[in-house]
Amino acid sequence: MSEKLKIIPLGGLGEIGKNMTVYECGGDLLVVDCGVAFPDNDMFGIDLVIPDMSYLIKHKNRIRAVVITHGHEDHVGAVPFLLREIKVPIYCTPLTAGLIEIKLEESRQRREADLRTLRAGESFRAGCFSVELIRVNHSIADAVSLAITTPLGVVVHTGDFKIDSTPVGDAVIDLARFGQLGKEGVLALLSDSTNVERPGYAMSERKVGESLDALFRGCDRRIIVTTFASNVHRIQQIIDAAARYGRRVAITGRSMENILRVAIELGYMDIPPGTIIELSQVKGMPKHKVVIVTTGSQGEPMSALYRMAISGHKHIEIVPGDRVIISASPIPGNEKTISKVINELFRKGAEVIYERLADVHVSGHACQEELKLMLALTQPKYFMPVHGEYRHLRAHAVLARQFVADPKHIFIASLGQMLTITEQSAKLGGTVPAGRVLIDGLGVGDVGSVVLRDRKLLAEDGLIVVVVTLDGEDGSISAGPDIVSRGFIYVKESEDLMEEMRSIAVNALNQCYDQHLTDWSAIKAAIKGALSDYLYKKIKRSPMILPVIMEI
Repeated sequence: MSEKLKIIPLGGLGEIGKNMTVYECGGDLLVVDCGVAFPDNDMFGIDLVIPDMSYLIKHKNRIRAVVITHGHEDHVGAVPFLLREIKVPIYCTPLTAGLIEIKLEESRQRREADLRTLRAGESFRAGCFSVELIRVNHSIADAVSLAITTPLGVVVHTGDFKIDSTPVGDAVIDLARFGQLGKEGVLALLSDSTNVERPGYAMSERKVGESLDALFRGCDRRIIVTTFASNVHRIQQIIDAAARYGRRVAITGRSMENILRVAIELGYMDIPPGTIIELSQVKGMPKHKVVIVTTGSQGEPMSALYRMAISGHKHIEIVPGDRVIISASPIPGNEKTISKVINELFRKGAEVIYERLADVHVSGHACQEELKLMLALTQPKYFMPVHGEYRHLRAHAVLARQFVADPKHIFIASLGQMLTITEQSAKLGGTVPAGRVLIDGLGVGDVGSVVLRDRKLLAEDGLIVVVVTLDGEDGSISAGPDIVSRGFIYVKESEDLMEEMRSIAVNALNQCYDQHLTDWSAIKAAIKGALSDYLYKKIKRSPMILPVIMEI
């Protein structure tokens, strides 16, 4: 029987976020990345979204390792949830390990985790797989691509990458290694598709440093900068600019403080002595001597910048003349929240500088020419675009036609769909359970589509509770029905409508009595149906109606 390699995406296809890919061969499983996604606006009350891991849990005894390409939330955020179910070694670079440790400490799982750190250029074995880490550039330090050697050949899994010829701190992407792999023969390439719609090349991170320098130079105001906490190179450039112009730096926001501590401990940042001060010291210093680095680049409710914007921060009050630099772009879905924060900052008299006004942010993802170069270097036999919505995957597949000899060797998969490769062929077919698991507080997966539908209904049209007491002997009405409204109408101004609803409920109950209906489910359905029909005809609304029956 010939060997088979199965590549199974459990996240990151047809979506941005919750990246997770499973490689299966010879009875062994290798998991690449374990990320979260953030909830859509219609996911009321949901905190996070993680991949459906039921396939991994079912085959947990066959999982040989998890390898993480870099430390962004959409690649590491679900690690604590995975480790609750499966005990498996996790391989990653030092900074990524430091960020995972913060997460595991917060979830009190650090002692149970088997974290193994490697640097770019090093390899490890996991069952029948041999995995080599290859240095790439991204908007976080220590990002790597993977060369996964299998019994059938080498698969290159790029993770998130860009080609930055003048990176900050990091060495340049190891293009020579990708070229060498291409000459030796690459069985398949799985490549980042996020920026496939953008022509040309992604700008270098150093461009942001030049823009920051221009904004700091000659500025006599207080400067407040927000960026992604994980982008240690961006934070390094902010601190360097502050030191160059004689400013001290204060940090606010728990994630920013944690990541800064880890990055300094591991040697990924070099802070000039005396530059960092406590946030409480800011009030007593001249404005032109201060820079505040804060979380909140996505307008997250209760982040440090958000609290400043609504005058809710303990130490910092935005005053007219403050220069606020938002060194980030909105993650899809966060546009409204960050716009709200920007508007509030403008109302307070601050000067707000963001991506549309200056080059204060560059993408960490490869654009078209970089994606072409990756394809040209690796010369894969098979190609599968990953990390993107369907339109991104489709555009990347079209781009790849210039480099893959046979168009039938380009595969656009969906979540849970297997790409099965043998010595002679490759094809899509067969599925495993995949999708999203919703995290609400401490609940994992206990909120499903029915609960979300109810929450949506409650948010849009409110709730009506009908409380009635029936006689236990003959089923006649002993008390009520009483109508309770929440989020539907203001009772005092709609007494006529409330009385009409009460009459409708009484009529429905009387009809049930006349028909000798005693089943409570049937009685509740009758009340609900009568009120729903009436309210939709009357005011074109469909609130949730909850009948409550008591018996004496």
